[in-house]
Amino acid sequence: MSELSSSTITIEAPLADVQGALFALDQYPTWSSAIKASEVIEKDDQGRATKVKMTIDAGMMKDRVILDYDWSQAPAQLSFSLDDADLLTGMDGSYSIKAIDEDTTQVTYELGVSLSMPIPAMMRQKAEKTTIDQALSQLKAALEA
Repeated sequence: MSELSSSTITIEAPLADVQGALFALDQYPTWSSAIKASEVIEKDDQGRATKVKMTIDAGMMKDRVILDYDWSQAPAQLSFSLDDADLLTGMDGSYSIKAIDEDTTQVTYELGVSLSMPIPAMMRQKAEKTTIDQALSQLKAALEA
């Protein structure tokens, strides 16, 4: 897996609201234009999604993926990794969530993808960064609305 690209954003919303939006994996299409569909396939004994099927259309990255979610660092961090996909050969990432004060939250999104076709690293990193920045800005817009 390649190095992860990342970005951080500050959202004017309480920590619990931000965690609520990020932890409701089946609701991603309501705030992220890149996630066209999201379906929880498996849950853990606490009712948290551990396997999710998503249809992604993020410019260059269009695919149907199954992601495994790791809740071991929650609620401070939610990580994911690729289980299966049509085109991607790897996809790892995480959302790290930290309260700045009671009404402000900082979110860092890290993402790394590997593709089945050869793509220059610079183009892949640019696509990752664009995907990250779009997701964070759309999350911020949804929570600050």
